[in-house]
Amino acid sequence: MTQQQTASAMTGDTRTKPVLLIADPDSSVVEALATALELEGVAVTGVSDGAQGLLQAGALQPDVVLVAATLPVINAVDFVRAVRLARAVPVLLGVGEGHAEQAVRALAAGAAACVARPYRVPELLPFIQAASPESRKLLIVGGVELDVHAYQVRVGGRAVHLPLREFELLQYLMRNADRTVTREQIMRHVWHAAANTSTNTIAVHVKRLRARLGDEDDQLIQTVRGVGYRLVTPSISGSPA
Repeated sequence: MTQQQTASAMTGDTRTKPVLLIADPDSSVVEALATALELEGVAVTGVSDGAQGLLQAGALQPDVVLVAATLPVINAVDFVRAVRLARAVPVLLGVGEGHAEQAVRALAAGAAACVARPYRVPELLPFIQAASPESRKLLIVGGVELDVHAYQVRVGGRAVHLPLREFELLQYLMRNADRTVTREQIMRHVWHAAANTSTNTIAVHVKRLRARLGDEDDQLIQTVRGVGYRLVTPSISGSPA
């Protein structure tokens, strides 16, 4: 593979999504990860060696870079060092068995963290979300405002206290406003767990969140039967008071 670029990474709305650059010599690994992350709203570009990776790192200005420990042409350690000298972007090193030495050297060169390879979406998403430009914004949907860093929520200008888990649930729903998110996605993003998290647990937290937001008729957070939930951008007349 010379270069794998997903369609959304090349469209004009790329900067509305977090952008991940993957430098990995295994095209099947890149394609599988790109497909999974696209479903999570991440724009992905993949390259097969360090030279291409440095070119794309400059051209794309990605929010996060993921590099395999086995990177050819320009090795992973030199790649990490070059990227970090050019930009303050988090670089993750994908490591497997026998890559302890590369991990130590890459971390010393400026890598933000090491992640397991084969890659796991739940392990990568927190890094991507934390680095996304969206994570630094005040989220506003209708009359609901959420300040990520201050952990504050206002509904119609009124401060509303939310427990941490409900705050994280609301944040995830607001970031995906007008999109249906599945229970499995909520499990991964909010509970950081696999599919063994009880769907009843999610339902209970949604019910409590609706009550705190004054969403008595379930018009703000809608249940999509058999699938998950959707937070809907309300009309002015339908905004929560």
